[in-house]
Amino acid sequence: MTLHTVILYCCAAAVVVPGTQLVQAEAGGRRVSPAALLRILWRRPVPWFAAALVGVMAAMAVVQTAAPSVMDHLQREPGAPWWRAVTALLVQTSGWPQLTFNLAAIVVIAPVAQRRLGPVWMPLVFLVSGVTAQAVSLAGWSPTGGGDSVALCGLLGALAMTQLLGPTPLTARLLPALIPAAGLILCALSNNHGAGVLSGCVAGALLGVTGLGNAAASEAG
Repeated sequence: MTLHTVILYCCAAAVVVPGTQLVQAEAGGRRVSPAALLRILWRRPVPWFAAALVGVMAAMAVVQTAAPSVMDHLQREPGAPWWRAVTALLVQTSGWPQLTFNLAAIVVIAPVAQRRLGPVWMPLVFLVSGVTAQAVSLAGWSPTGGGDSVALCGLLGALAMTQLLGPTPLTARLLPALIPAAGLILCALSNNHGAGVLSGCVAGALLGVTGLGNAAASEAG
């Protein structure tokens, strides 16, 4: 295993572990089973924008499974038109592991992001961070492929920044601080997930500083 691979795994852990903590915080710090956590995340009022996002990605998972050739028309690839930076978010081109992980991740991240960022900002952060990451990929970082993990990284980046800028104890900010740090390292390695993380961090910082995220989340809750 090369040093580059080790660094990538460490960065992945620096995003996933704090992200898991941010999701589990919805249970009020209690240790609950996965089924109980899902009930908490999808409690009423139902986060309908998050549900719509999950529905779109689940439907596309069925489409690409039934007709794999659809990925050739939506994924990013050298010389592809600019709009592939958007459509590449809809297909998971690395097989079943990517498809399964990303679907599971969006099911738990999207409702948390809607409740904390608001029903308008959540999909906007998802789209902007995802398209930004896909665009730098098309520009040369990773010209071929697709997937929405870069957009999910953006949501985690936004959640991390609202946590860091919010009225939370210092101990609750230590792990989330790893997410923007991982984003910087990933960008230094020309990894597209870093662009997604940092785009989300910028959006989360703007929402935290202006208070727009808190206001939107309060209205949504």
